[in-house]
Amino acid sequence: MSSVVKIYALFLGSALLLFGGGLQGLLLSVRGAEEHFSLLALGLIGTGWSVGFIAGSVTVPILVQRTGHIRAFSIMAAIGTVTILLNLLWVNDIGWITLRAFSGFCFAGAAMIVESWLNEVAENKTRGTIFSIYTTINMTASTLGQLAMSVTGVTSAIPFVVGAIAFICAIIPTALTSTPQPRPLASAKLDVVLLYKTSPLAVIAAFSVGMANGTFGTLAPVYGHDQGLDAAGIAYLFSVTAVVGAIAQIPFGRLSDRMDRRMVIVFLGAMAAVIGFLMLVTNPQGGWWMYVLFGLYGFSAYPIYAIAVAHANDFAKEGEFGRVAGGMLLVLGTGLAIGPAIAALVMNLYAPVGLFIVTATFHGALALTAFLRMKVRPVRVGGRIRFRPMNAEKGVSPGTVALDPRSDETQEDLPRAAASGSLKPEPSAAPSEEVELIVPDVIEPVVITEKQAGTKPEAPKPETDDVQE
Repeated sequence: MSSVVKIYALFLGSALLLFGGGLQGLLLSVRGAEEHFSLLALGLIGTGWSVGFIAGSVTVPILVQRTGHIRAFSIMAAIGTVTILLNLLWVNDIGWITLRAFSGFCFAGAAMIVESWLNEVAENKTRGTIFSIYTTINMTASTLGQLAMSVTGVTSAIPFVVGAIAFICAIIPTALTSTPQPRPLASAKLDVVLLYKTSPLAVIAAFSVGMANGTFGTLAPVYGHDQGLDAAGIAYLFSVTAVVGAIAQIPFGRLSDRMDRRMVIVFLGAMAAVIGFLMLVTNPQGGWWMYVLFGLYGFSAYPIYAIAVAHANDFAKEGEFGRVAGGMLLVLGTGLAIGPAIAALVMNLYAPVGLFIVTATFHGALALTAFLRMKVRPVRVGGRIRFRPMNAEKGVSPGTVALDPRSDETQEDLPRAAASGSLKPEPSAAPSEEVELIVPDVIEPVVITEKQAGTKPEAPKPETDDVQE
């Protein structure tokens, strides 16, 4: 915890950033509906954010190398502040789509800078704690930003100003910190081919989660507005979804550490598909039933991406975690960009509740695919990299991958397992097959006395399995 206290300024800057981002994301969807933007335009606002985020993940490292981390972070926060204020001054659907792309770009850059800074000061023994605290702070701050809309409303200039204040104040902690600046950022390693060779299911899971969560995060507020909820009701609704989804990551993640992760993905995907179907059938007009269904959606849909990352990492070779996780980011971002646009067309054809056709379809397809993959290649359980919670909707950047302690666990655990002789790949396994590495939990040490050390060792008895040293 002493290491965490030393970098509190970075956590505070990240919290302010996520607070403004959570408020802005929900605000634009609800205010856009108030301004009678078309469903297609509202969907493209979400698409613009995802496109800008991907572009920022790739290009911001170049800016950091030229200007340094503190100046680059200040630039990102300043442009983000100008963007949200222009949302207030330029209330236009095309303008908001364009500005949302700039917002995603700046948010990606700022998140990468903070995460690379955290990664620089984190040691192997503290990396897990820092990563967990960072993830918790991000989820909490984003939820508080959404709740702020219940106080500020959406019709006045207040929520835009509050979001701008949060963005610009995020500069202060990082500018005043005495923590040395980290090494230059590395460009994102986006390798979808390697990801598919490692685990085809991971590609399908990342894309399906992106399509479903991108649709839900962008257009579910519009659905709530159409059902007659006010700004406070929509904020509470999404807060319940976010909180329940964050809490659900821990039990399902730990469960996936003890059994075939694909079984957990099958269960969660099927459950999310059923929730989407129930929304279509009942189409609740507010009330407790809508809160229950939204909470159950977060409970089932939000943990899937982190489990899929862990599943892909289970089969990654030594030193490949960063490239595999980078491929997951690219596939997830593609789904986040395409999903809202497709869902907007479906909602135009049917009704606002039609957005759950998209979520149910992709979650159901994911559950079916995971089930079939289990039939094709059975997998034993044991000696795998541990699950880590991760936000699947927004805020996952290449810096998050570098900060993730599994990056080091993969490189450290595999040589140790190889030295113990526990890695026994099957000769018939092709490179693209999912072959799990089995690492023994405990290796019993053999104590050698001084008398035994000076004598010729006896041959091991056939009926024992003791390790000879």
